[in-house]
Amino acid sequence: MKKNLNKKILNYNAVFTPETEGGFSVMVPSLRGCYSQGETLEEAVKNIQEAIELYLEDVPKHSFIKTSDPRVGEFIVPVQVNVK
Repeated sequence: MKKNLNKKILNYNAVFTPETEGGFSVMVPSLRGCYSQGETLEEAVKNIQEAIELYLEDVPKHSFIKTSDPRVGEFIVPVQVNVK
């Protein structure tokens, strides 16, 4: 059995948004048009992973998009501010 030693692991930030009717929508800011959703957070993670794989299959091999997101690890935290 041969192992695929040419496999790369790429990292991207994904933004998960809870939907009012339930579930989550998710997007990858550095991959324009890469969106998915899921009824649970786990399902949304699985679905966006698949969406990213499909997105990258459709991108020419010479494209800059195939590199990992340099900002991976950043996250968004809601912050409330009282103003007068």
